[in-house]
Amino acid sequence: MSAPLSLRRYDWGHIQRQLDAEGWAPLPALFSAAQAVAMARAFDDAQAMPSGVDGDTWRSLRPPLPSGLDALQGALRARLAPLADAWARRLGRAAPAATAMAPPCLNRLRQDGFLPLRHAADDPAFPFGLIALLSEPGQDFTGGEFVMTEQRPRQQSRPMVLPLQRGDAAVIAVAHRPVHGANGDYRATLRHAVSRVRSGERVGLSLPLDGLSAPP
Repeated sequence: MSAPLSLRRYDWGHIQRQLDAEGWAPLPALFSAAQAVAMARAFDDAQAMPSGVDGDTWRSLRPPLPSGLDALQGALRARLAPLADAWARRLGRAAPAATAMAPPCLNRLRQDGFLPLRHAADDPAFPFGLIALLSEPGQDFTGGEFVMTEQRPRQQSRPMVLPLQRGDAAVIAVAHRPVHGANGDYRATLRHAVSRVRSGERVGLSLPLDGLSAPP
């Protein structure tokens, strides 16, 4: 897979507008079914090492990476850098510095497994990450929806369910995003999770776009 070529299929103006409005944007069919299956199988390969988060659930992929994931990291970061810089200005932060990127991670959940709500550190080096689903809902597993919540000041949390099929991906805000209010911009906090897997096995991909060790 040529990562830059595959990304040209998407309307990046629309993606940036949706990220600005919702904190996430879909990349449908980023990976083919064959690529998704191959990456899911990599969970047990020698190149997959415990990530330091949860060795039974998470594996960090080491070079050589499958399906051009290293090129994909760089291509995504380049396309999203203008919006990352704009968000930094609106939040009163320095623009994200260029850093070596953390390795991609796979997460595997079996029956009754789930990922709790979480977000990145308060000041991540880059505000976005990529997540993808590598298993087929309804066939490989049931349940296991990817969920996000957004908390705005003095408001109840807003839940969002991302409708992913095998091979689909989404760019997500990994911690915070600016929201325009009556008195200027304020910070909304986004968290993400995977709901309980009711049956089968679900494998997902987390692709960091910065040097943080924890997956998005």
